[in-house]
Amino acid sequence: MATLQQRPENIAAMINGVERYNPDNITVLEEYLAKQCESGEYDLEANLAILKLYQFNPSLAKEPIIVKILVKALTAIPAPDFNLCLYLLAEHAHLKSIEKLTELQQLLEQARYAKFWQADLKPWVAVVPDFEANIRQVIARVMAMSYQTINASSLAANLGLSGDAFNKFCESQGWQSVAGDLIQIPINKGNEAKTVVIRENIKFEQFTKVIGYSNEM
Repeated sequence: MATLQQRPENIAAMINGVERYNPDNITVLEEYLAKQCESGEYDLEANLAILKLYQFNPSLAKEPIIVKILVKALTAIPAPDFNLCLYLLAEHAHLKSIEKLTELQQLLEQARYAKFWQADLKPWVAVVPDFEANIRQVIARVMAMSYQTINASSLAANLGLSGDAFNKFCESQGWQSVAGDLIQIPINKGNEAKTVVIRENIKFEQFTKVIGYSNEM
C-alpha cells in the first residue's frame, strides 16, 4: 500500500473543522476514495470522514463505498483502521458484505493466513485491484518478524502463492531457499534472538536470615 504523499488541499479543508459535517462534501470525498483505490494510496482520515457523514445522513450511505473503505482498511492491518471504520457502521452491520469482510479481518488478526486465501477474494480485488498484493505485504512483515527460517510449503500457504509466483515473491523480499525445504529470512530486529538476563536482587538482611536458618538446622 502506497503511503499518502500529500492530501489535496480541498480534501484537507473538507475533513477539518466544521466542513467535516457538511453533507455537500460527500460526492467529492467519494471520488477521492475512488482515486485511492486506483492509485494504491490510502487516506484513513478522509475515509472516516465519509463514514461520519453517512452516520449523520443515513439516507446518503452507499454500500459500494462502504465496501471500498473497509477493503482499504484491511490492507492497513495490524493498525486498528478496520475497527475504527466498523465503529461508525453500527447501523449497517447487517450487510452481508460487512460480515464477510469482518470474517476476513478476524482471519488476518488471528494469523490464519492459509484459511484467508481459501476465501473468495474476487469481489474485493474487483474493488481494490492491489488488495491481494497489499495483504501479502502485511503477511510478509509478520513472517519476517517471526522467523529466521520457515518451511517453504508453510510459507507458500501463508502467502497464497505457489511455483514461480512464490519464488519471485521470496526473491523480492530478499528471502533465500536453503537446505531442504526451508526459506531463510534475513536477521532483523523482529526475528533476532535476544539474550534474556534474569537478575534477582537479594537484600543483605534476607541473606543473613537464610544463613541463620541454615545454622539452626
